[in-house]
Amino acid sequence: MLLLSPPAIAEEADVRDRTSRILNSVDDLWRGSSSYAVVTMQVKTEHYTRSMRMEGWSKGKEKTLFRVLEPLREKGTMTLKSGNHIYTYLPKTDRTIRLTSGMMMGSWMGSHLTNDDLVKEARLEEDYDATISFEGMRDGKAIIEFTLTPKEDAPVVWGKLLLVILADSYTPLLEHYYDEDMELARSFSFTGMKMLGGKQRPAVLRVVPADRPDEFTEFIYEQLELNIPVSDAMFSKASLKRRR
Repeated sequence: MLLLSPPAIAEEADVRDRTSRILNSVDDLWRGSSSYAVVTMQVKTEHYTRSMRMEGWSKGKEKTLFRVLEPLREKGTMTLKSGNHIYTYLPKTDRTIRLTSGMMMGSWMGSHLTNDDLVKEARLEEDYDATISFEGMRDGKAIIEFTLTPKEDAPVVWGKLLLVILADSYTPLLEHYYDEDMELARSFSFTGMKMLGGKQRPAVLRVVPADRPDEFTEFIYEQLELNIPVSDAMFSKASLKRRR
């Protein structure tokens, strides 16, 4: 049996600590412990294009609430994620619908994200084992590329992720999602650096499905506040009608 020397053990621990620190930084870039944001979502598919302006609140990774501000015909429509449950409030009919398991793979708000994406929102450091697969210059930029594979009991559906970040600021550039057959399923890009929440962050997040490269969903951040007081009561089913 070959045993690692104390210096090698210390070096391995340093790598793990650095990796954990970087992934937590990426995870917290738009959320923190709590958040409030105003975003515009633009969707382009083969059959339609649409634009929707929303405000959203979050607390941890278990509680999220989105409320549509524009267009007028959908104003007041809300999506509530609380734990493993998702509710949609429809102001025109004054109805709150709990999404069933059969509806989870349906499109969220007509985008390229699914309702299941909201429920199974992961934290990279908690749900994946990460290794640095490349570190150096690429396309004129100093980058770090991580390969992330799901931990055994993690509630994720992906076979692996590839995450590319800037080495100096830990700003994400690209994220590729692979399915369980290791085929590329979708890609995220992060652009449009802007002062948000007191820090320069990417203001434009675009997701492109691998099998429909001419389509996309884009989220454009107008406003972001992090680590603010947010009441747990906001994320209750009863609160939806009150906020319309």
